[in-house]
Amino acid sequence: MKAIIPVAGAGTKLRPHTYTQPKALIPIAGKTILSFIVDQLRDAGITEFIFIVGYLGEKIQDYVKQTYPDLTTHFVYQNERQGTGHAVELTRSIVGDDEVFVALGDTICEYDVKEVVDSPYSMLGVKKVDDPRNFGVAEIDDEGSIEHVVEKPSIPKSNMALVGLYKIKETHFLYECLHHLFEQDIKSHGEYNLTDALECMIARGAEFRPFKVKNWFDCGKRETLLTTNALLLKKNGGNVRETHEFKDTIIIPPVSIAPGCNISNSIIGPHVTIGANTVVQHSIVRDSIIGSYTNLYEVVLDNSLIGSDASVRGLSRSLNIGDNTEIDFG
Repeated sequence: MKAIIPVAGAGTKLRPHTYTQPKALIPIAGKTILSFIVDQLRDAGITEFIFIVGYLGEKIQDYVKQTYPDLTTHFVYQNERQGTGHAVELTRSIVGDDEVFVALGDTICEYDVKEVVDSPYSMLGVKKVDDPRNFGVAEIDDEGSIEHVVEKPSIPKSNMALVGLYKIKETHFLYECLHHLFEQDIKSHGEYNLTDALECMIARGAEFRPFKVKNWFDCGKRETLLTTNALLLKKNGGNVRETHEFKDTIIIPPVSIAPGCNISNSIIGPHVTIGANTVVQHSIVRDSIIGSYTNLYEVVLDNSLIGSDASVRGLSRSLNIGDNTEIDFG
């Protein structure tokens, strides 16, 4: 089985960070979004990965080769973003007749990966949502098979949303249906969508079973990214190496602090991720993600997303305050 991970999106909702950094490489809870996905599939026994890259794709390639030298990796460039169906179709010559597991590069989910990979059925990850109109939707029959999938229906017939995880056994069906989409110029919302190819497969006799994910973490916007960071830190307990020695600093767990950081006279946490070789002095940081090689001096940060190689300096004040005085610096 080969894994296909599309990571060619521009990540416009996370700008300005994604002007210089692919969304998949944004740090969260001590890892990158991409590492959460790759580690899950690698631990389930998949050793060959196809990454569909685009803007800043060389950074994805460098990161993967450095972090996962033991994996067999391929990189396919999607120069024109025409949808998930177009992205997957680009992998046809590499996949051949092998089974594939497609995991969208901005989707972090908790589920039994090994059980799904070993299943004798093609499977689609689903989760019940309140408003499924912004997602692909799976309609499930009484016998537990998926009878239809629809991309962002205006009137949904099901509240089971597709979460971006697809285990496909009949890859010849998949690529035949993708070719059919292009040949007939079938698009959903202006793009060639993988959901439409799956519906074509079902119409031609392919059987899909749903599997429910326990948790589905949203990494698409700053607010939801910070919430996901906090949830994953709570779940995994954070990561502060025993070798860290931070002078006159209070750590309020859960936090994740990468190697090489210089932190002093500060309060860090809870729910903070700090990248490698970052300097924090005389500061208070909570509910935030801080990149690598960043410098923070005399600042108070809450619900903040700070990139790498950044510098933030606050104001230093000297006060001589008498009795019965109230001062609010905002």
